[in-house]
Amino acid sequence: MPVFLSGFALAEIGEPPPIKKLRFDEDYSYLRGIPWPRQWPDCWKYIPLGNSPDSYLTLGGEIRQRYEYTNNPTFGQSPQDSHGVWLQRYSLFGDLHWNRHLRFFGQLTSALETGRAAGPSPVDEDELEWQNAFFDLSSNDWSGGTATARIGRQEIVFGSGRIVDVREGPNVRRTFDGGRGFLITPNWRVDVVAARPREDRRGVFDDKTNDTQALWGIYSAMQNPLPYPGNLDLYYLGYENENSTYVQGTAHEDRHSLGARYWGEQDNWDWNWEALYQFGHFGSGKIRAWTLATETAYQWPDARWQPTLKLSVNIASGDNDPENSDLGTFNPIYPRGNYFSEAAVFGPRNFYNFHTFLYLQPTEPLALTVDLNFFWRLEKEDGLYSPSGQIVRSPDDSDAHFAATALSLTAEYTLCRGLVFTAIHTFGMPERFLRETGPSEDLNFTELTLQYRF
Repeated sequence: MPVFLSGFALAEIGEPPPIKKLRFDEDYSYLRGIPWPRQWPDCWKYIPLGNSPDSYLTLGGEIRQRYEYTNNPTFGQSPQDSHGVWLQRYSLFGDLHWNRHLRFFGQLTSALETGRAAGPSPVDEDELEWQNAFFDLSSNDWSGGTATARIGRQEIVFGSGRIVDVREGPNVRRTFDGGRGFLITPNWRVDVVAARPREDRRGVFDDKTNDTQALWGIYSAMQNPLPYPGNLDLYYLGYENENSTYVQGTAHEDRHSLGARYWGEQDNWDWNWEALYQFGHFGSGKIRAWTLATETAYQWPDARWQPTLKLSVNIASGDNDPENSDLGTFNPIYPRGNYFSEAAVFGPRNFYNFHTFLYLQPTEPLALTVDLNFFWRLEKEDGLYSPSGQIVRSPDDSDAHFAATALSLTAEYTLCRGLVFTAIHTFGMPERFLRETGPSEDLNFTELTLQYRF
């Protein structure tokens, strides 16, 4: 195997940490004391900066090449790309640990797009920008845990990403400007956050803080706090948007979310259940909204290909009277971009669905997934929305609920540590609501991705 693909010499230096969605959560301090020379990329993961073992630099990055082709985008509603879209993402980061109390993490990212018929969307292209640029001040002896204050530009994920996520699927990941404090102990973690999202622009170092939106709140995660298996997250998140748009109209939105997430695994079972209630104001009206999301999976580890079957049942409220100033539409705030599939047509507002998954592992590097999604809108007076909150389809006096059926096939092959090839095809069939309210062609989405993270 070529040296640049050889990965870590596991037999010599032990097991490396997993490559994470948030690269600043990776800890390579286990490499201290390992003599040089080291293989790629070990040579960049722990660079001593002095005699102290707590003073070191970690370097890394990402190269992602993605080709997408959609036949009949948004079921024929959006412009047709002639030959598909080529999306490129490049990233380099440096993680400087000055000592055990002071740290700086900086990450530059370039996202490029070619071929979109309507031109690049805000999540397609950002030529060069700071994705992360923050300082950490930490105390390692605070009530049996580690307390950290983080200031600057930073990616944020809470829980499983249903409510706040970096938006990994699209080419441009989401990030925030602001402050975050967190306390971590062996059994629980508490985060306090006050931040505004970055306003993504297409040029070089031209992004700025989005002053029309804000996020604040507290998120706590507890390990096995109940007398039966499972972990519990409890949280409050506040959100403000000066120009929110729903079928009802556009107005100032001030929304508060109270949520609980119960998740874990035991024996061959795995579960992730979440409930959330929202209140606040939209213009002159009141907000009353809610959602319930469940994922339950069972694996047969001793069977051939180790099959896992997962059922996801979800529902989110919609608005039942657009003429009334009160708003009932749920807002997922800053969710993952590929919420239901990589095709990313619909988002979790005014809907209910049944989503089944079958996972197969024919060989250690190869994973296969088949999933089938039946998607309805909940309130017939409200429409359907994209993951970012844009109105995909207005109600147009249709009383139909059934909106779409989607079948996805995914193959993921890990060539070596950090290097993964993914092929996805999604077939979407419009159902009665889409057929009654506008273009309703069958959707076919193909994605080929080669991603190397080091």
